[in-house]
Amino acid sequence: MNIIKVNNASQGAARAYDIFAETLTKGARVFGLATGSTPVPLYQRLVESPLDFSQATAINLDEYLGLSGNDPQSYHFFMAQHLFNHKAFKQTFIPDGKNPDRQAATSQYDRIIAENPIDLQLLGLGRNGHIGFNEPGTAFDSKTHIVDLTQSTIDANARFFDHEVDVPTQAISMGIGSVMSAKHILLMAFGAEKADAVAQMISGPITEKLPASVLQQHPNVTVIIDDAAAAKL
Repeated sequence: MNIIKVNNASQGAARAYDIFAETLTKGARVFGLATGSTPVPLYQRLVESPLDFSQATAINLDEYLGLSGNDPQSYHFFMAQHLFNHKAFKQTFIPDGKNPDRQAATSQYDRIIAENPIDLQLLGLGRNGHIGFNEPGTAFDSKTHIVDLTQSTIDANARFFDHEVDVPTQAISMGIGSVMSAKHILLMAFGAEKADAVAQMISGPITEKLPASVLQQHPNVTVIIDDAAAAKL
């Protein structure tokens, strides 16, 4: 792993932007994207930049099950608000959380990933070590699948909803095997609440109990962390 330590999340977003710019300049055309609060400053930099993604494809990690793309809490809505409405991509893909045929939804997404090999995959890091919505216990060779969210993940996401009861308890997520197929993985983690997960991801045992630990086995991973997240290394 290439570990980049920064003072704060703003500096982290600047370093991540440089990696996106360099990767795009070198000919990358497929970008795996993430949601949540962590990548928002990066997306703002991309929106304000002259970078041209009009020939690029974006493939998102996950979506809540049961939310339509027009729901303000859906990741379709999030990506439109923070990036896609402001920066044109050739094509964008986000899992279909409203498809009643779950097998069809997951199989279709696996085909999309197979047909568009990811050059750079952006990840956040859950407090319990999840990447995407791949919770502890997810098989390392997993493909797109339906996830039962853990209580800690529901609690962490509750801040985005008016009431905790409104937080979906399931999601459709790109699998760990799919994430690991990316040529380059870029993970960002900021804040003291991520320190335990960061330490276990980087120096702990490789175990499905801590999904992000699998990144130790990838040949090209960049981790950007601030001082608080690096506190237990």
